[in-house]
Amino acid sequence: MRRGFGTLPRMLGTIRKESIMTKPHIPLDEIRSAVESCRKCPLAEGRTQTVFGVGNPSARVLIVGEAPGKNEDLQGEPFVGAAGKYLDELLSIAGLKREEVFIANVLKCRPPGNRNPRPEEIEMCSGYLREQTRTIDPEYIVTLGNFATRFILKTDIGITRLRGTLQQAGRFKVFPIFHPAAALYDGSKRVALENDFATLGELLRSEASE
Repeated sequence: MRRGFGTLPRMLGTIRKESIMTKPHIPLDEIRSAVESCRKCPLAEGRTQTVFGVGNPSARVLIVGEAPGKNEDLQGEPFVGAAGKYLDELLSIAGLKREEVFIANVLKCRPPGNRNPRPEEIEMCSGYLREQTRTIDPEYIVTLGNFATRFILKTDIGITRLRGTLQQAGRFKVFPIFHPAAALYDGSKRVALENDFATLGELLRSEASE
């Protein structure tokens, strides 16, 4: 049976706890349906649509951001604005294409005004990401920014200290990196981002050759 990070959560929405205990993983389409029908927190009232995630369901790399922004809320896909274009460039530095990885967020709905996710919102939504991770079963989880990194690693240490270092969360290798949006506001972070994605590519290639 595949095991994800943390304890096995109670599945939200339409998926029963009993099914989690007896199945090795929950199909992504079932998790998506649960996300689309979710009304567990007030973010559901202001969303245009949920942003489940997109990419290869058997990806070696799971990219995790914090929450959808305005463009993501409108299109229903993560990282589609300026930060998304830059993410595509960064993935190419690592020798990856968007369709080869899976991209998701901790939150599946946009916080009003793109404010930071609140602890109670993360708690109510996090079961979906846990189940996505169990099903995709990636080799690497790349966490983008503070919220994703702190959630996955269960740490209070910030992204500035952790970025570019290989960490472990259960059976998963975790590689924290600045959020691409950070470089749009602070050009000094571009070098760190590009160097870290280059390192990610080296890690992937070295394991593939073993």
